[in-house]
Amino acid sequence: LSSHLDSWDGGSGATDTGAGTITILEAMRILKEVYPEPKRTILVGHWGGEEQGLNGSRAFAQDNPDIVQGLHVLLNFDIGTGLVNDISMQGMTGAGEHFSRWFAQMPSELSGPLKLTLPGTPASGGTDHASFLCYGVPAFRFGGRDWDYPAYTWHTNRDTFDKLVFEEVRHNATLIAAMAYLAAEDPDRVSRDRRETFPLDASTGKMMTWPTCLDPERSWPGPGG
Repeated sequence: LSSHLDSWDGGSGATDTGAGTITILEAMRILKEVYPEPKRTILVGHWGGEEQGLNGSRAFAQDNPDIVQGLHVLLNFDIGTGLVNDISMQGMTGAGEHFSRWFAQMPSELSGPLKLTLPGTPASGGTDHASFLCYGVPAFRFGGRDWDYPAYTWHTNRDTFDKLVFEEVRHNATLIAAMAYLAAEDPDRVSRDRRETFPLDASTGKMMTWPTCLDPERSWPGPGG
């Protein structure tokens, strides 16, 4: 389970992504109470340096190849305060069958709003799942109702606590706890098979490719450096 701790300093970072941090923390509280002995290890990453280029998660992935190679699935939350309603399969062609199976075991109030984007295309950046996806990890980000997040609170001085919609935060935490439980109980690992043909990238006019892993920035040269 993955989110990031840092934020732009114009506001308090409530939707980007304090909401993600507390959602993951609440999901873990639920799991600790109802599922204290998971069949798979459940790790949580609250990364630093995301806003400067995914530096925390890239450093972790680079420094821990054994963990990266052993990951069954990674779920990243960085969508603001809105209800989760979409998960792209990020070009991982064997992942959809697992998610469909997990959704089928959930109460309809959790699974009802969800749709899968199949097969999807892999992200080269934007948020922390990309730091693992480039290594071939089945790593996914949640999509959700944005409450005008990109245009209103994202990276602005309006990103404050009063913008959080706690009914939806609670829903998302319960959903993520359920997904973590079902993933841990799944006897089969999510396949690392991935698509090899891609559409054109509308922003560049070039054929998309599988992203390559980038080195993190591990030091700051200082002003003017």
